[in-house]
Amino acid sequence: MKRNFLKTGVISLYVAGLALVAAGMTACCNSGCKADGQNTAEAVLANIANRKSVRHFVEGKEVSKADLETLVKAGMAAPTARNSQPWEFYIVSTPEGKQALVDGLPYAKMLAQASAAIVVCGNAEYMLDGEGREYWVQDCSAATENILLAAEAMGLGAVWTGVYPVRERVKFVQEALSLPSTHLPLCVIPVGYPTGEDQPKDKYKADRIYWK
Repeated sequence: MKRNFLKTGVISLYVAGLALVAAGMTACCNSGCKADGQNTAEAVLANIANRKSVRHFVEGKEVSKADLETLVKAGMAAPTARNSQPWEFYIVSTPEGKQALVDGLPYAKMLAQASAAIVVCGNAEYMLDGEGREYWVQDCSAATENILLAAEAMGLGAVWTGVYPVRERVKFVQEALSLPSTHLPLCVIPVGYPTGEDQPKDKYKADRIYWK
């Protein structure tokens, strides 16, 4: 009786262990890990290395609203000074809205082929006082990079096209999208499905590292 009880207990623990392993593998795959055993750290670092500025998009292939919201959610996960979160995000997906941006932004012409654009803005109402006010640029830049990395992980293409601090571009985007005066556009991110023409660059330079 005692032996059977122990045997049953061992089997139960074994089955429970298999369930945990299976759950872990599922979670890993859902978070971007590969079935060949690549761990989370390797997957994240590979995604960072593979990120590229995509300027060539498959025309007519639309990015879903859910995926665009996922990108913005990733942006909002970025760190901010004193947790101020001084940002607003505009998703531009209508042909009229995209064309309006194309007409006035010389370095965002690829938006004509992209599915949508995410405009990352700083909200003056949430910016810090005094010298810390300009931290909004760093905060929104961190959010922008999160969006770019999320796009890479999701099989999408994206590119950071600058707006701020060029006054003419800031004014143009504000007028084109009828933004409140308190919303300062940092950048416009065209998003779509990449054609594969754009490839990542190896930017590592050992001579730029200094040990003290």
